[in-house]
Amino acid sequence: MSDWMPGPDTAQHSEADEADAGPPAPSFDPAPPAPLGVARTPTGHAGVDARLERLADADHLAADGHTEVYEDVHRGLRDELTALDARPAPAPTPAHDNRS
Repeated sequence: MSDWMPGPDTAQHSEADEADAGPPAPSFDPAPPAPLGVARTPTGHAGVDARLERLADADHLAADGHTEVYEDVHRGLRDELTALDARPAPAPTPAHDNRS
């Protein structure tokens, strides 16, 4: 009778041994970009809607690219609001021909 028992360095592995190994080691690689799934409801104002649609560009960028998109959208929305506050130019008055 032999007292030899397989040790950890033994090359014999079964599928049960691999299943008992536990979950794979975590990956520290960044996850690929993925859409957030945030609905963008149209406002009815073409300029604002175009800016909100620009937010979809961030769905395809890594996190470090989001800032540029967000700043561009913020700048555009600010410009849209500023345009709403601007007073319209006075209507041109017709020239009068005062010939007698």
